[in-house]
Amino acid sequence: MRDLVAGMKYLVGGQKWVGRHGRWWGFGMLPALLTLAGYAVALVFLGGWSKDLADWATPFADHWSSPWQGLLRDALAAIAFGGGLLLSLLTFTAVTLLVGQPFYEALSAKVDETEGGAPTPPDSPLWRELVIAVRDSASVLARVAAFGVVLFACGFIPVIGQTVVPALGFLVSGFFLTVELVAVALQRRGVPQRERIRLLRARLGLALGFGTPLILAFLVPLVTVLAMPGAVAGATLLARDLARDLALDPVHDAATADEQEQEQESAAEPASRPATGNPYATS
Repeated sequence: MRDLVAGMKYLVGGQKWVGRHGRWWGFGMLPALLTLAGYAVALVFLGGWSKDLADWATPFADHWSSPWQGLLRDALAAIAFGGGLLLSLLTFTAVTLLVGQPFYEALSAKVDETEGGAPTPPDSPLWRELVIAVRDSASVLARVAAFGVVLFACGFIPVIGQTVVPALGFLVSGFFLTVELVAVALQRRGVPQRERIRLLRARLGLALGFGTPLILAFLVPLVTVLAMPGAVAGATLLARDLARDLALDPVHDAATADEQEQEQESAAEPASRPATGNPYATS
């Protein structure tokens, strides 16, 4: 319960941080605004062409009498537009994070700077960071889709399917939204996705307290635009907490020490040797 409340506090703390730094709030809204504009244009085109798409998909109904032809094609057009709208709601956050990777990286770094103990960013080009972000986002979406299939099947169970399953759906979505958001700060600390998921599973209440209220708010794209900068800032604060947990993990510290020893032995020059200590820690 304490972690659940702590997760909510990080969410509120992130919104307060961008409230105190208005310029960064506006800066962080740019990716969501661009993504929203792109989705709006796509939906307008889909709405305009959905009737033609339904006509093309049902040539067998060309000789049907009224009103059956119109009913069938209008229903298919509505399904096509509804499916596009649902797809946009499900993918909006992931696409926004992908489009806004450089923006949110800068925002997250600024949060670390103001809070103290900012980590040294990885020495890798932007294109490599984007490739990693795309790969990790695809992995998260695949996991969410797998859970979605199971929950969809469970939705046919009487009573449970109409009560428990929707609640579980929001919890699962909230957890993986937290995974996506903390990736910005933890990737800069060199924490791979598998380790990020392990950390959040160990602090499940923290992840759900942060991500579940967000997933409910993000059902409205306009709210996503306004709240995304604060969500990234709050996720950075949460990531600092997770980094402290990782620094206290004796198993991970031993593995990190072994890796550093191997790197030191293979280094060609003393200047290229990595610094000792846990690279994930936040001082």
